[in-house]
Amino acid sequence: MKTYRPTSPSRRQMSGIKYRDFITKKDPEKSLVLGLHRAVGRNNRGRITTRHKGGGAKRLIRLVDFRFDKKNIPARLLAVEYDPGRTAFLGLLMYKDGEKRYIVIPKDVAPGREIIVSESAPLLAGNRLPLKNIPVGTFIYNIALAPEGKAALVRSAGSFAELLAHDSGYALIKLPSGEVRKVLAAAWASIGQVSNDENNLVVIGKAGRSRLMGIRPTVRGSAMNPVDHPYGGGEGRQLRGTRRPKNKWGRGTRGVKTRNPKKYSNKLIISRRTKN
Repeated sequence: MKTYRPTSPSRRQMSGIKYRDFITKKDPEKSLVLGLHRAVGRNNRGRITTRHKGGGAKRLIRLVDFRFDKKNIPARLLAVEYDPGRTAFLGLLMYKDGEKRYIVIPKDVAPGREIIVSESAPLLAGNRLPLKNIPVGTFIYNIALAPEGKAALVRSAGSFAELLAHDSGYALIKLPSGEVRKVLAAAWASIGQVSNDENNLVVIGKAGRSRLMGIRPTVRGSAMNPVDHPYGGGEGRQLRGTRRPKNKWGRGTRGVKTRNPKKYSNKLIISRRTKN
């Protein structure tokens, strides 16, 4: 981790990642980037549907391969790159047929390594196999939910899932949240733990850095007016004044289950998550 000289109260607590220790290429591959206007929390009608988003430094969108449809073709890792749109590092792959692609790379993989997507791939970090061919106890990431589906689970920095068992066409997987669920054994996953595992130790430190990241301020409900929040109003500081905690729209918070009881994948969940 990188720390800073305490030239101000906020600077004293600030920390960051030593990117020079990991990143080997500064500028992105031109054929794999896209200039795109970000939605910043708004829907197709321009209404805010996710609060506290907006502004931020300009960024180019990296086109990351999550489908891994180039099977049985070895690729060499050319470089490790930074992606402003995600917490994990990206790896620039050069396939044997000359095509280049970005992937989310695992921890402790250096340029020059060969990576392959194959049913008979070696059990090395970065390689991708069907779940049925991965032994129990292996750490995995970039997990697909369908045999030809794209990687959907476990993609953020430092995260990993553990393969617990194989059971009649399904694999039992323990996710980072603690949830244990079934995934089709014919679905694919990558070996290893996602890179940049120190990301959760970063202290943003000051409001200006949050704004550069595209995060807008969060205001306490008790600081609002009664028209804006159930906790608003009153002379001076007031207690909550309601029997149960609730959000801006009056819906319950703190321990209230928000998952749809009719969600299609409920039957695949063996035990619920343990982390909030």
